[in-house]
Amino acid sequence: MGRRDEIVAYASQLLEVERWPEFGPPGLQVVGADEVSVLACGVSSSRNLFERAVELGAEMVLVHHGLFWSNEPLVVDARLRGRLEALFRGNASLVAYHLALDAHPELGNNAQLAARIGATPQGPFAGVGLGCSIAPLTVRELAARVRDVLQRDPLVLPYGPDRIEHVAISTGAAGYELIRAAHEGFDALLTGEAEEPNHAAAQELGIHLLAAGHHATERFGVQALAAHLSERFGLTWHYLEADNPI
Repeated sequence: MGRRDEIVAYASQLLEVERWPEFGPPGLQVVGADEVSVLACGVSSSRNLFERAVELGAEMVLVHHGLFWSNEPLVVDARLRGRLEALFRGNASLVAYHLALDAHPELGNNAQLAARIGATPQGPFAGVGLGCSIAPLTVRELAARVRDVLQRDPLVLPYGPDRIEHVAISTGAAGYELIRAAHEGFDALLTGEAEEPNHAAAQELGIHLLAAGHHATERFGVQALAAHLSERFGLTWHYLEADNPI
């Protein structure tokens, strides 16, 4: 069992949240119980996720996508009210880490995905992403590897070289980084969401794009962080999957 504020302070320091200007407040977003014995985690805030966490007895819920964003209206609408009510019923805290969790060199979404597809980080890409080397393989082989890891078929724009040796990884909605990846000499960009201009840009710049889902590519960071916190503070932890095709 650990104290809520000690857990949050440790996680925020571990992730170096001050390095990453955010769209929403990192760390504690909803205050719940002082003591935590059960930690539940998931990718994105939702009433369903919070209700399931409370049913498991979680005093703390850890997510990648929190409740509060600078581009959303400052109003407690039906969506936000339902989510808050679910947390309040269980006296559960909500803790959220966005860019800082993407970027962490070991626990982060990009590092976790790179390790699972056999890519070796060589340095940062576009701030929170990773530039990686990989043993030479075709785009079809890389797509199969991604499918095996994420259990879904990625969208593939196969316009790069015959053999991929350098791949940029930026999970979530980073299709807009395709041009940067091409200019920096990568053979492929692996992300979650593509953008409409990507098709022509991939053809004209000679680069592959693999878009495997925003939710799917960002499952692993919260799990790695939850496991780390659980080991350090003696917590029981659960990952709660959501059916999200995006």
